Amino acid sequence: MPQFDRYKNRLVNIEFAAVEDLSHLPYPDRLSLVFVTSGSMRGMLNERPLSIAAPCILCLAEEDELKITEKQNVAAQSFHFQREFLNSVPDSETQRDLRMAPRIRTGLSLFQRNDAQHTGLPRITEKAYPLLFEWFFVLGTEVQAQSDERWRCRIKKYLIQILGMLEDLNRSSEQSPVDLVLEYIHTNYFRKIALEDLTKCAHLNRVSLNKLFQERCGTTAMGYLLSHRLKVAGDLLTHTDMNLNDIARATGFEYDTYFIKQFTSKRGLSPTTYRVTSRKLAAFL
Repeated sequence: MPQFDRYKNRLVNIEFAAVEDLSHLPYPDRLSLVFVTSGSMRGMLNERPLSIAAPCILCLAEEDELKITEKQNVAAQSFHFQREFLNSVPDSETQRDLRMAPRIRTGLSLFQRNDAQHTGLPRITEKAYPLLFEWFFVLGTEVQAQSDERWRCRIKKYLIQILGMLEDLNRSSEQSPVDLVLEYIHTNYFRKIALEDLTKCAHLNRVSLNKLFQERCGTTAMGYLLSHRLKVAGDLLTHTDMNLNDIARATGFEYDTYFIKQFTSKRGLSPTTYRVTSRKLAAFL
């Protein structure tokens, strides 16, 4: 729910949740910062494996798709705000055209998803955590208390500090080996890929790479490659009239017979049956 500014008699499109269970996130009209202070969870963010262990801050944009499949002793708080809250407009000028107003741009890269680095989960260092915890706590307190008429300004101050630090941490952090391999798979799945290609990409041996993939994705690197290919193939079966041979080649399978065998084994349906069934189901959605 938006906050009602009791000093200005207006709604402010921000919200702070002292206890966040992530069941309704993300919101379609707001950016979200979710501060996970304890516990761990796994799931998918925009169809990519997501593994979270406290402490961390999850940055969610309006169009993100989040699915949490496993949670263990998670405690989290959240702050949500519409993009218009970033408009730096003096109170006396709020009636002017907001499209012409200056806008806070610090940290907006955290909500972009145009490359593998922007995962929505910036790395938090041991030194940064106490400051982020303090700023997030004060921000939440100010949302609830509205201690004086300049409470919105103080919230923006702490929001800028939080976003700025997260952006700097994200910019200075290197991609993990798993992120590198995921990016490689998502951009080359339709080509012939061997395990050696993935180990070279990650600069790790087979055992180390598969251990990291098991921790992050719950499967091996090649197992993830197969599941991603089959997912794309499923979309092509449902939404196109491509024949099985063309779908096999478009998703990295050298022969349609091997594609049919793998698809049937993993999905429990033949590609042809899946096509008919998924189209009937889609008609009711």
